[in-house]
Amino acid sequence: MRAHPVFAVGTLILVGVGVKLTFFSAPIAAADVGSTKSASIDVSGMHHEIKSLPVENFRDMTFVFSSGG
Repeated sequence: MRAHPVFAVGTLILVGVGVKLTFFSAPIAAADVGSTKSASIDVSGMHHEIKSLPVENFRDMTFVFSSGG
């Protein structure tokens, strides 16, 4: 008979969480229009940086299958 209050409290917690999620959902995020005007990318600087990166060679075995029968 002691399990009934435990089930009642658990049920109330689950119902409370469900009500909270239903009525108090997170607001929809809106982007600031002014922030997109100041964004700029220096493409030529990126090309210069890419040329100075070290290169790692590896043996690509993606489409090599064993000849087992």
